[in-house]
Amino acid sequence: MARNRDRAKFSVKEIFVNVSRMTMREFAEAAAAFKIALLPVGSTEEHGLHLPLDTDTMQIVRTAELAAEKVPFLICPPLHYGYCRSTSDHPGTISISPKTLRRLIFDIGESLHKNGIRGLIIASGHAGGIHMSALEESGEALAQKFPDLELAVFCEYHWAKEVLASGVIQTTDDGHAGEIETSRILALDPTLVKGMSPEEYPRFEKPFISRKKLSDWPGGVWGNPSLATAEKGEAIYRITSQKLVALVRRMKERLAER
Repeated sequence: MARNRDRAKFSVKEIFVNVSRMTMREFAEAAAAFKIALLPVGSTEEHGLHLPLDTDTMQIVRTAELAAEKVPFLICPPLHYGYCRSTSDHPGTISISPKTLRRLIFDIGESLHKNGIRGLIIASGHAGGIHMSALEESGEALAQKFPDLELAVFCEYHWAKEVLASGVIQTTDDGHAGEIETSRILALDPTLVKGMSPEEYPRFEKPFISRKKLSDWPGGVWGNPSLATAEKGEAIYRITSQKLVALVRRMKERLAER
């Protein structure tokens, strides 16, 4: 994107919201203008035999990019690691502890606040329960330390699953690496979907803790990925990005009310 380097200020319509591509001056100007940053939190985790290990990360980043086209905010470089429990024995899953995750989120939030951010959205593409609890605990700790910081924590995949009620998705018990996630990756780049995994559902015996996670869930799929289409994925991104636009606008209102 071309920019006039001699201008002291930028147009909000021209600013590239991706923090990792900004210069020092661009970041300072954008933080002062927008005040809101989104931290995408994904995972490096198995997603069957057909989807990339960074599937969770790609989905939340795409939703953020689409939303930022409607209402500008900063998109921080994503955190590619999370806490993965059910897939911890599967090849390719690289998990960090909840303690490490809490510390990372808190430190990043603290640094963003120092840089002038006053609205922080912690958005996860990974839906693990303990993982989400760690993010929420970090949000609570940041809220206690910085009274002037507005915080929101949510799981973007839970938003994606709302399409089950709309009839877009056919698999009634769809989950990990199934129809939803395969459709979303097809919408991003069909070359990233390498073949197809069979329909599968975990055989975990609740409420017992599984000591043989790989044999209880050998294929690492929850749902029927063969029903996926790029068109379904695009429909899901429209839903999730619209919800994020609404959240950002509400955060702007809350900041203005202070």
